[in-house]
Amino acid sequence: MVFAEMDCQKDYHHFHAELVAFVSAHFSQVDSGIQGDSWIWIFEDAEKVRLDTFSSMKYQIKSQKNGWLVRKVIETLLLKYNVNVYEEPELEGDEVI
Repeated sequence: MVFAEMDCQKDYHHFHAELVAFVSAHFSQVDSGIQGDSWIWIFEDAEKVRLDTFSSMKYQIKSQKNGWLVRKVIETLLLKYNVNVYEEPELEGDEVI
């Protein structure tokens, strides 16, 4: 599910390193890469949050569930960046209710 989208005017290829550094400063378990698109995974306990550009030219904040970690990631990103938080999470193309 997509919970929010970052409002950043920078091309994600140029913004990736900055965002990874910021996220890594706030979360201990972070994995990332660029493979055509940019992706950042944040893990804590049994939860995983994804920031990626796979289905948008902007970073989207995604998680399988509406858990505490996705809320913590969004709150952390809001400390520095403009983030459009959706009232209701949106399903990704491959998700079903």
